[in-house]
Amino acid sequence: MGKAEDNKRAKRNSLLQRSYDLFTTKGISDTSISDIVESAGVAKGTFYFYFKDKQDIIDHLIARKSERILLDAVNTLEFKRSNEPDMTTVDMIITLADSIVTDLSKDPKLVKFLNRNLTFGFYHRAVTDDTFITAVNVHEEYEKILHANGARWKDESLMIYTITEFISATVHSIILYSKPCDLDTYKPYMFESIRKLCEAFAL
Repeated sequence: MGKAEDNKRAKRNSLLQRSYDLFTTKGISDTSISDIVESAGVAKGTFYFYFKDKQDIIDHLIARKSERILLDAVNTLEFKRSNEPDMTTVDMIITLADSIVTDLSKDPKLVKFLNRNLTFGFYHRAVTDDTFITAVNVHEEYEKILHANGARWKDESLMIYTITEFISATVHSIILYSKPCDLDTYKPYMFESIRKLCEAFAL
């Protein structure tokens, strides 16, 4: 990669980081594009070179944050599989869910930013966005896991949708407010529910 490309990447990354800082301190609705470019020290035209509008940069941030957490989950699973080679595919899915929720619990600021995007869009953007921060294809990694041990599903996309929507609906208040209980208390119920959902979609 040449110097010009390095400079472009640095400017884009600066816009993403500065916008995230502003969104999580001032709030999304109270942050303008002018605020973002002033914080990043670039011209407004530079912003529009990389992003269409404020919603576009929000979508890219969601994809970036989602990708990191999803890849962390894959790495956690691979480490666990090295010690437990006989894990079932459903056990792997639960391990991924556990890693994702645990990561989110360590970053309430991110949970607040994602808000209602802590849903199927969280997964979908990470596996379809074309500006990954790593060379790993998130979609391919999750496809391998979902089909491990020859597992087959009635409707894979619908299963992922159902699981992610279920997790979103139940952990948001638990992570931010420990209501109606703390996360450690809730996890066994969440895992058992995910197991039942997987059973419903299994062929």
